[in-house]
Amino acid sequence: MALVDLFNIKKQYDIKLLLNDVDFHLNEGERVTIVGQNGCGKSTLMKIIMGEEEPTEGKRVVNNSIQIEMLSQQPKFNPELSVREAILNELTELKKAKDDYDLLSLKVAEDFDNEALLKKLESVSSFLDHHNAWNLDDKIERVMQEFHLKLYENRPVISLSGGEQRRVALASLILKKPDILLLDEPTNHLDVYMVEFLEEILLREKFTLLFISHDRHFIDSIATRVVEVDNQELISYTGGYLAYLEQKEARMHALKKGHENLLRLLKQEDAWLAKGVKAREKRNQGRKKRVFDLRDEAKKNPTLIRKMMVELEREKKHFNREDGVSRKKMLFDIEAMSYSVPGKKLIEDLTTRILQKDKIAIVGINGAGKSTLLKLMLGRIKPDSGVIKQGDFKLGYFDQHREMLDDNKTLIETFCPDGGDQIDVQGTVYHVYGYLKSFLFPKEFLAKKVGMLSGGEKNRVALALLLAKKVDCLILDEPTNDLDIQTINILEEKLINFPGAILFVSHDRYFIDKIASKLFIFKGDGVVEESYQTYTEYLEIEKEMKELSTLDKEIKVSVKKEVPVKEKGKTKLSYKEQQDYDKLPDEIEALEEEISRLNACLYNPGCYEEKGLVALSEELSKIEAVYEEKTERYLEVLEIFESI
Repeated sequence: MALVDLFNIKKQYDIKLLLNDVDFHLNEGERVTIVGQNGCGKSTLMKIIMGEEEPTEGKRVVNNSIQIEMLSQQPKFNPELSVREAILNELTELKKAKDDYDLLSLKVAEDFDNEALLKKLESVSSFLDHHNAWNLDDKIERVMQEFHLKLYENRPVISLSGGEQRRVALASLILKKPDILLLDEPTNHLDVYMVEFLEEILLREKFTLLFISHDRHFIDSIATRVVEVDNQELISYTGGYLAYLEQKEARMHALKKGHENLLRLLKQEDAWLAKGVKAREKRNQGRKKRVFDLRDEAKKNPTLIRKMMVELEREKKHFNREDGVSRKKMLFDIEAMSYSVPGKKLIEDLTTRILQKDKIAIVGINGAGKSTLLKLMLGRIKPDSGVIKQGDFKLGYFDQHREMLDDNKTLIETFCPDGGDQIDVQGTVYHVYGYLKSFLFPKEFLAKKVGMLSGGEKNRVALALLLAKKVDCLILDEPTNDLDIQTINILEEKLINFPGAILFVSHDRYFIDKIASKLFIFKGDGVVEESYQTYTEYLEIEKEMKELSTLDKEIKVSVKKEVPVKEKGKTKLSYKEQQDYDKLPDEIEALEEEISRLNACLYNPGCYEEKGLVALSEELSKIEAVYEEKTERYLEVLEIFESI
């Protein structure tokens, strides 16, 4: 059933035509994403659907009984309300409905044959069902916890940062569950764990959704349809982001003339997906199957869960494959570095090296210290302890404030400060228009002042300027913010072909998976992990470990209920069990270090040629067998210990 219909819509601002004779229909249960270049009319289309803007021509048809709500880029709150009160203030209708239901239930119990009361009760019950508002208090608690708002619940809402206020507004909307929810860049200011929670709740609660996003992983997880705004038209593609790519590539082949550049980017994207994502999905499915199989076996043998968790932990920690390789130039050598702010550890005892061609994504929860690490490496702040040794190389930096731009200069003055129209791009001379064209700037933009550009256009200028410079290392803080998907694809192509090192902070899982060969994962409380997996794989394993941990706890509770009396006579570990309980953790740790050393040697030609590849492989196999045996024994002893 269609909830919103737009017919023959035209929208024009002065001489700029954004939409020309377009139709759009949103059906109940659909989750539609709007994509397209910045400035093409995505937000305008959404505002017309919301009723905030009138079309120049055309007709908007919306059922008056439905509730449409939109996430504002700059939410407005009553300044007297706390965070919790601001959320509750948006849920008064649902709260009243629940109170009415409770009161009507009591009345119906006393007067069961009253048809008027029964109809009222049925109507209120249907309303609560539609909004899934039966256990509203529990849902409020979970949403506040997942969006990291619990800590601020009693603070005035207007004392929060802009990003935190957006989270409050988003929390209110998903709890309210309107008939149609409109979201403009909902994943901005959310870390990856918050985004995963948002995906979960939008799918579980069966929202009818229209959203704008450049987060391709989010689009692929959520969207049932992709609508692209292109050349004042709307083109609809069924499915999520990957399906959109396949359908668009087929369409571009049909319209090949004039679309060679875009077709090339699409082919690169498709090649990357075929090479990486599909294979990873297959591996992830295999891992998921093992987890589901364990659920069936777990009650018979709880040790299996802990064994699986040990395997996943080992899989999560990849060994450093650069150990012993000295051919690459060292850019940064960090030794035992720590940094704190009042009341909070951000980095504790970090030791690592960053080499010539490393492409490292710095990821993790909000506020954990990711951007702080960049500032430490740039020398803008000093560590509390430890050292950062820096080699002799040229560094390029991009930040969210675009500090390298002068709003009073035109684009041609920005790129050619000494006059002329030629630009040196990492040793190759281009005409400035030819170079800027690759960043989607038309010729008439050359005379525009930077201050007249939108936020996304300024980001494109800043990135184009940075990527033109001849540097050995790029440091990028949230480079995809305010960029449309097409520009992100261009940025990815430039970064993949960049010959030096790249360190970047991002929450964009898709972007991270394409660019990074290594992760620095900020876990909170100063802990920084390193991994050579894709971020998607790392998060998948982390999620499975959490599920297994929850399952383990559930089984322990179940076992305690079923067997309240301990095994008679078993009041302590035997001598042998106690010996194993005390000694095995150190032995297992020593074996892990030996396995790590042998793996590093296998990745170093100088090492394995000296010791012999066959001999090394055999030694590794023997030690891994001993490791498995000792790990299994320790899990058995641990289970006995926990049952006493």
